[in-house]
Amino acid sequence: MIQLTRKTLKIDRGRYRKSVRTYSNKSLVHSLTTNLRKPVFIIGAPRSGTTFLGESLSVIPEISYHHEPIATKFASRYIYEGKWDFKKSEAFYNSIYSMLMIQHFDADLCFAEKTPRNCFIIDFLANAFPDSRFVHIIRDGRDVAVSHSKKPWLQAGQSSSGKVEPGGYPYGPSARYWVEPGREKEFESTTDMHRCIWSWRRFTESALKSKIDLPSDRYHELRYESLVNAPIMESERLLKFLSIDNSHSCDLFYQAVAQASSDSVGQWQRELSHEQLEEIRSEAEPLLRQLAYLS
Repeated sequence: MIQLTRKTLKIDRGRYRKSVRTYSNKSLVHSLTTNLRKPVFIIGAPRSGTTFLGESLSVIPEISYHHEPIATKFASRYIYEGKWDFKKSEAFYNSIYSMLMIQHFDADLCFAEKTPRNCFIIDFLANAFPDSRFVHIIRDGRDVAVSHSKKPWLQAGQSSSGKVEPGGYPYGPSARYWVEPGREKEFESTTDMHRCIWSWRRFTESALKSKIDLPSDRYHELRYESLVNAPIMESERLLKFLSIDNSHSCDLFYQAVAQASSDSVGQWQRELSHEQLEEIRSEAEPLLRQLAYLS
């Protein structure tokens, strides 16, 4: 794990958006004392808008935002499968998050990160960080499947590429840990589009299941479509949930969210064939109806 931790810190240094800050001796000392109170976890299925939302939050000066830390992304599997006990997992996550903040001298800010796989370990994160907050962004599964299918991660044609994604799985159709027991062969032999809607269903239903145990001040849900079509309203709701009220910070967030493109909504209507739509319905129709994407 030492090598993985070093790689995580190196990649984070390249992606981190650092705010312009003036340090006094007192503030510098505080910036080295890690603040992991009320951390923010952005969750959602891959290609649901988690990256866009995370990057938008990263412009807020009060927030120390980190994009999919590789070490914790990798460790989520061990937590999900019960291979790590709670104390070991808690200590590991605390150490990684602390190092991520300290290396930027931003340890006094509010920690935030986005990793889709956190959808499967919300219960752990909620217990390890008792005052943590979860922001769940949901997008129409049909648009997600279209977008996801264009990425190499689950494409059958990538099975011989030799590439490995940051979470440890080789590119291609290999069954991930979140595939239901007994369906692994089906996952590996089906179409790319089917695997992608399968992914959306599993991530989304897992997050929705865990939200039941979270009070309203710890769980905030928004739709990607609403963020695109009503950015100010959705931004105000989210900023209120996060207790961000500084006018400059709010304006920066509004400007970032305004960059969302309406072209990303409804892609499925232009790109999915009748056969693909039927495939999507067969895998995820109940959840699509539950979320009112199907009437």
